[in-house]
Parts: sequence; structure tokens; C-alpha cells
Amino acid sequence: MNKWLLCFLLLVIGDASAATPAQPMRLALSAVFLGERQDVVVRWKQYLESHLQRPITFVQRRSYRELTDMLHSGELDAAWICSAPYVRHKSIQRLLAVGIWQGEPLYQSYLIVPKQDLATRSIIDLRGKMFAYSDPESNSGRYVALGELIKSGEDPDHFFSKTLFTYSHRKSVEAVADGLVDGARVDGYIYDMLNTLYPEMIGRTRVVMRSEKFGFPPIVARAGLPKDEFRKLQGVLLNMQNDAEGRSLLASLGLDKFIAGEDRLFDGVATLVRDVEKAEMLRAKKH
Repeated sequence: MNKWLLCFLLLVIGDASAATPAQPMRLALSAVFLGERQDVVVRWKQYLESHLQRPITFVQRRSYRELTDMLHSGELDAAWICSAPYVRHKSIQRLLAVGIWQGEPLYQSYLIVPKQDLATRSIIDLRGKMFAYSDPESNSGRYVALGELIKSGEDPDHFFSKTLFTYSHRKSVEAVADGLVDGARVDGYIYDMLNTLYPEMIGRTRVVMRSEKFGFPPIVARAGLPKDEFRKLQGVLLNMQNDAEGRSLLASLGLDKFIAGEDRLFDGVATLVRDVEKAEMLRAKKH
């Protein structure tokens, strides 16, 4: 081939390649993240784009089920989800990063009631009352509550007078603060973050008790995400603590840093989910 023609073809191919923009990486946020912190979303988007050298699209959905389905179908590349959806659908996800909150990769579920309720000491005291769950697949917002009732020999389907799903830990807190429900189980990380942002609202609630500690809600990647993309995104998240803007973002998220994490962090969640779902199957057979 004529060398001038070869050079021309290489230039054309190079120009075409340069003109083709990189596909956006699609990341999702769920009830774990405070939806109103759009300023943090914008800053995090800019931070990731500058470090990954590609566009980032943040997606927010109402339920964990929607995010799981999108990860499965390839519509999402990664998502910050709850620990229960992670252990329930591990075959379609890979653990990407886990936040360190208050020095540990752990968090707790808080049982909360209206401030004026001074009588409630446990979930059993809420028999016949109205109760809010955050999401059908939430560990802190549903499975912990179900587990407590089952251990006490109660039937969760008939224990409360009424239950509802808020699909947001913040909305569960608001429902309790406003007296719309008599109690809720909520993510302790979200509750404490809300206390720094909206102390008046939190002041209208009372923490009755805290659960055992569980693995902190993880950031996961879809199983089919290419290895190089997985490594790059994980590397950026794990190195946020090492630069000023990254540390500022982590502070805005209430986190010390991100670590790679290990599956054993979620053993307690997996046991709880298994026990609750086994009990649910037994109840269904009886009925």
C-alpha cells in the first residue's frame, strides 16, 4: 500500500476515534443516599468524570428491586444499594466498595417512635399500631423488624394494625416525626446524617433501640462489567481519601473512606434474610 495512503487512512481512523465520545458509566443511587443532596451528586459526578476520563450518569430509582433488575439487564454499571439486595442477588453483582462510617464498615438499624411516646421499649410494644417499612428488600428498614417479631413468636402479617412502604428512610423518619405512623425501623447512617441536616425533624423522634451491627450498604457493580472498568472505578473510590476534593466529598457523605470490603461483612445480613424468608414460606404453607 502506498505509504501516503496508509498515513491518510490512519489519520481518518484517528479522527473518527477521537470524535466518538466515550459511553457514559451509569451509576445508581437508592434509599441509602439522601435524595435532596443534589449538590453532592453534582460534585461527585464531576469528581468521577475527571478521574475516570469519561462521562458519568447518575440514576435514582424508587426501589431496590428496580436497581437489581437494571443491574441484571445491563442498564446500570454500578449501584449503591442495601446489604439485603446484595446478599439476595449476589450472582448478578460484584462487591465494588464499602463505606467506612464512624471508623467501621458497619451500621445499625434504629427503631424509632414519636418523641412523645415514652412507653415503647421494643417493637413488641407497638402491637396493633401503625408501622412503616422503607423498602420490601431493605435490611435495616424491613428485615430487622421482621426478624425481631419472628424471634418473639409473633406473626408479622397480623402484628400491626397497618403497615406501609415509604421507599425512603428519610420518608420513614418524617412519617414518625409527623405522627403518621407509630414506629419505623430505619438506617442508622441515614438517621444520623439527617440529624446533622434537619435536627428539628429528628428532634420529634426518639430512638428506642439499635440493632446488632451489619455490613455497611455496599456499592456493587453488575457482574458483566469489564474488568478494567471495574478496577478503574474501584480505584477511584478507594483513593478518594487521598486528595482534598475526595476528602471533602467523603465528609459530605458522612464517611471516612471507602474500602474494597469482603463478603463476610454481610454474613449477618445473609443469615437474617434466610431466617425471615424461611419463616415467611412456612407461614404461606399454613395459610
